Amino acid sequence: MFAIETNNLRKEFGDNVAVRGLTLQVQQGEVFGFLGPNGAGKTTSIKMLLGLVSPTSGGAQLLGQPLGNRQARAKIGFLPEHFRFHDWLTAAEFLKLHGELYGMNNDRLRIRIPELLDLVGLTPFKDKQLRTFSKGMLQRIGLAQALLNDPALVFLDEPTSGLDPVGRRLVRDIIRDLRSRGTTVFLNSHLLSEVEITCDRVAFIKHGEVIRVSELKTLVEGETSVIVRAGGLTPETATGLRQWGRDVRADGDYVTLTITDDSALPAIARYLVAQGADVYAITPQRLSLEELFIQIVGTDGGL
Repeated sequence: MFAIETNNLRKEFGDNVAVRGLTLQVQQGEVFGFLGPNGAGKTTSIKMLLGLVSPTSGGAQLLGQPLGNRQARAKIGFLPEHFRFHDWLTAAEFLKLHGELYGMNNDRLRIRIPELLDLVGLTPFKDKQLRTFSKGMLQRIGLAQALLNDPALVFLDEPTSGLDPVGRRLVRDIIRDLRSRGTTVFLNSHLLSEVEITCDRVAFIKHGEVIRVSELKTLVEGETSVIVRAGGLTPETATGLRQWGRDVRADGDYVTLTITDDSALPAIARYLVAQGADVYAITPQRLSLEELFIQIVGTDGGL
């Protein structure tokens, strides 16, 4: 059973197609990154999965149950990107309210609320009203409420927005702990450095469709950018490098290309020498997730 499984999930708002055909599978217990440019349909997709927006067509299951199933929803946590909390409540009151909405009894809440306040570093502020909280503190209390019911599946929509480096480190540690306990985390974040550190797999979405799903380790470690500096390069010689890689670009004495296997480097060097080029340097560089994002999704819109 998958934690999340969707099949051609589609959402239209009038003439605007927000999500064209979302098809993906998320394994139980993994941290899954959901990446795409602004307007790609990420937040709408999450809202459909949570039952906050009805899909126009297609289907999906969460924790083996169809969308809207009450038993499955009771095992799900959610931190929205744009939250509007009851700012007249104190931190402890806010968590108690949400616990009661989950149907948690008072004995359980007396234990769970202090645990979560301590987890997100807000114990000293438990009796302070939320209206006095900074954005980062609100982000922390929002994360606490997302974990209140000890969920099997957690949706985190930009969980580190507004957090300082200490706060981002705390969120990373919490996500790692969730993974160790078998909790599935569905993470939407524009901070690719955080995704690169945290996620097991990532999906790239564009124009409301998933265009690639990859294990993050394989994706990052399997792509290498190579910069060649050589004299006497001809357009034909540069074109010939395509037998070892892709995205070949020549500019004067420099050629860049992307390879998937470092064993191609000696062959590239031998080829250039055989073509009469004077090779000064061949410099391999591992691609960051940001560079891979631009290659896969393109540059028509930011995160």
